[in-house]
Amino acid sequence: MGLSDKLENAKDDLVGKAKEATGKATGDEQMQAEGDLDQRKSDVKKAGENVKDAVTD
Repeated sequence: MGLSDKLENAKDDLVGKAKEATGKATGDEQMQAEGDLDQRKSDVKKAGENVKDAVTD
């Protein structure tokens, strides 16, 4: 996994956490769901990169 990929995934995860927290604080269920989705997308990308790294090592 390249450094830029790691940084992008970390950014996506943090943005997702912020959205989810904001959604919880304001009672905005849609924003909360979007934040959760952003975090899940980040997790899937991380898993894919980990598989790719394992194959190339």
